[in-house]
Parts: sequence; C-alpha cells; structure tokens
Amino acid sequence: MTNFSTFHSMPSLQAKSHTTLSAVGQILRPLSLSLFITMGFSFAALAQTAVKARPADFIVAVVNSEPITNNEVQALKSRLENELPPGTKLPEGQNLAKQALDQLIIEKAQLQVARENGIRIEENEIELTIQNIARQNQLTKEQLFVRLGREGLTLSAFREQVRTQLTVNRLREREVENRARISDSDVEKEIQSRQLNNQSGTVAMDLNLAMILIAVPENSTATEVAALQAKAQQVSQRAKSGENFAALATSFSQAADKGANGGEMGLRSADRYPSLFVQSVEALKKGDVSEPIRSGAGFHILKVLEKKQSDMSGTTIVQTRARHILLRLGNDMTESAARNRLLSFKQRIQAGTDFAELAQQFSQDGSAASGGDLGWAAPGQFVPEFEEVMAQLRPGQVSEPLVSRFGVHLIQVIERRDAPVTLREQREIVRNQLREKKIEDLYTTWLEELRGRAYIELRDPPQ
Repeated sequence: MTNFSTFHSMPSLQAKSHTTLSAVGQILRPLSLSLFITMGFSFAALAQTAVKARPADFIVAVVNSEPITNNEVQALKSRLENELPPGTKLPEGQNLAKQALDQLIIEKAQLQVARENGIRIEENEIELTIQNIARQNQLTKEQLFVRLGREGLTLSAFREQVRTQLTVNRLREREVENRARISDSDVEKEIQSRQLNNQSGTVAMDLNLAMILIAVPENSTATEVAALQAKAQQVSQRAKSGENFAALATSFSQAADKGANGGEMGLRSADRYPSLFVQSVEALKKGDVSEPIRSGAGFHILKVLEKKQSDMSGTTIVQTRARHILLRLGNDMTESAARNRLLSFKQRIQAGTDFAELAQQFSQDGSAASGGDLGWAAPGQFVPEFEEVMAQLRPGQVSEPLVSRFGVHLIQVIERRDAPVTLREQREIVRNQLREKKIEDLYTTWLEELRGRAYIELRDPPQ
C-alpha cells in the first residue's frame, strides 16, 4: 500500500483522513500531469501545428547557438491562427509571427536547460500522454493518428511535441514548483487578513480578467506616450463597441504572453491581481471593458470575464464515493489483456457478482482489502482521466475499462452527496491558492531571468 505522504500535495479539496488517503494513493493526481492538462495540451491545438506547404527554409533566430527556422515559426503561427475564436478577424500576420517566435525562443531556452540538467522523458510517459490526449478528444489512439494524418502532422512530429511539452513541464516542476512552499503561518496570515476584510465590510471577490497591454518603453518622450495612450484608447473603444476582445489581445497586446488565450489571466481571488486592476474594475460588471489604465509597464485595457463573491461560508461541494479494480501493466499483463479481463469482470458484476468481492480478489491497489472502496472524494482528488469517467457515472453504474499511468481501472460509483466545506478544507483551499500565486510569480521571474541569460540573435530573412 502506498502512503499518501509520498505524493505531492495537490490543489484540491482533501476531505479524507490520512487512513483513507493511504488507500487511494495509487491514483492521486501527480502534479506534472495536472500541469500538463491545465496548459491546454490537446489534439485540437497540436494538430494545427502542421503546415500544408513548406517554402524554402531559413534561420530566423539563434538561441545559444541553436537555430530557430522560419518553418518552425510558420507552423506555430498557423496553430495560433486556428486557436482564435470562430469568425474572428485574423490579426496582422507580422504580430502573430512575432508572438510565435517569442514562444519558440523561450521554449528553446528551456529545453537547453533541461538537457543540461539531465531531464529525460521516457517513451512510456509519451505513450501514456498520447493515450490521455486521445481520451480527452473522445478518440481511440488509432483514430487520433488518423486525424493527425489528415491535418498533415506526422506521428513522429506529434510525439516530439508531446516530448517537448512534458520536458518543459518537468523543468518547471524542478526549477520553480519545488521552491513554492507555503507555511502554516502564511495560511494563518491570509485567513486573518480575509477575516479582517469581512469584518470591515470588504467583500472578498474572485475575478477573471482579460488584459491588453500597450507597452510604454523606458525613456519615451511625452509625444510618444501620448501616441501610445491614443492607441490604447482606440483599442479600448473597439472592444467596448463589440469587437472580439481575444482577437484584439492577439493583435495588439505586448504583455509577456503576447495576448495568448485572448489575454485571459484566469479566475483567482482579487488579492492575487494588482490593486490597480481591482480598483479599476470595481464598478464594472461581467462583460464590461475598462478605460486604459496607466502603470509603470504601459496602458492596460481590462475586460471582466467573471466576477463573484469568494466567501466560502456555507459553501458545499459534491463528494463521490466510488470503488475500483486496478490491474497493473507489465511484462505479464498488456493493456489489451487487462481491458479484456476487466470487461469479463464487468459482465460478471452485471450478472450479479459483488464488485467488492472481485476487487478483494483481483485488484492490485491498496484499496483491495476494503473491496476497492476509495471513500468519499472531493472534486479534483484523482488523476483527470479517472475523475472524468467517474463523474459521468450514475450511482451503481460500472464504467468501461480506462487507462491511467497506474494501469487499467474498472470503476463503480456507490453514492454521491453534498457536503459543506470544512474548516480543514478551507485552510487547504487557501494554502493552494497561495501556492498557485507563488508558482506563477516564481515562474514569470524565472523565465525573464532565463531569457536574460541566453544569447539571442535575430536574423533578417534572405533577400
């Protein structure tokens, strides 16, 4: 049986005792996979990296002696174009190409550091990730490969993209996330701060903002600043008049992410945004766009995507009690054999055999002794592929066999309930919110430092 303490602390509610958690350690979500999923690594994006026509190639940049080619830039530019919302007017190509080049420079620098530190992705990790991508898109692996081929993306190129993303995730985990530690005193200070805000009548808010930055370079003249302010005002008016904010962000934003994801910064507590931003949107409703806001970086245009009260008092969550049978893969158990065996178990269960009895006999998880019972689990506690299937099951229903990095599972949901968020869970939520903010800050700083240390040479196209 795997002890819970050997796993990373996850950004999820944990309403279980340590005794129960130790029984489900085999399927707790590893941080690397969680990050991988949240970064939007999916077929829909990857397939668009293929380009149908390849002109004569040339080098557009060199990062520490390693080249970036025009074909690489154009492939990523094509992907970015296809990620724009349907019906969106494409931005000026040069802006999108620059965004693609900037992303490739950062990626190249990270991969170099990963090699220097001996970070290596095993082939089985790539294989499991591909299986997950297929499942997320409701495809078999074979169907995924067919669709990739239709989009002009070879299997080898796709595997290299998977390898690259996993490598970057592993590097981030090593260089940044392991340093993002939150102490009990940090949690207590944050809770006390929120309590003081509540007592003073200040309502804690969760915000999701999108931003467009019109940067103002250092040493800009008054005339230049005025011109940039006028540009920001024009962009703001276009957004207010109904133009697609995401497209405007991709066209005009000069933020670090170059307007990726339509400038969206994500749902977070208001105290995790600059106070200037919070004050500027205080009177705005969902969907409203701000006037340009001046900061040391330039002029910011904000759109309120979501705005809600974040007080957790009286909050409930849906907990699920499920059980599973796990068959591990190895030399004596292939994925196909495991699937077939679990399908036979499912037929026996539907014919009247007790699920718990089969779990006790055959499951290779620590929960086998308790009939595969995983206890009550809050959302986000299990690996995404497991939780996705579990969430779709009705009480009493048995799943089809599903593959995770731990093996092949058969799941049965026993029951569900609405449960209040306990004080312990609230503390864990606060801890994870603080940790996520710290990771974001550390990662941004680390990328800036990494780019600053790198030798970057930009080259003009051949005449």
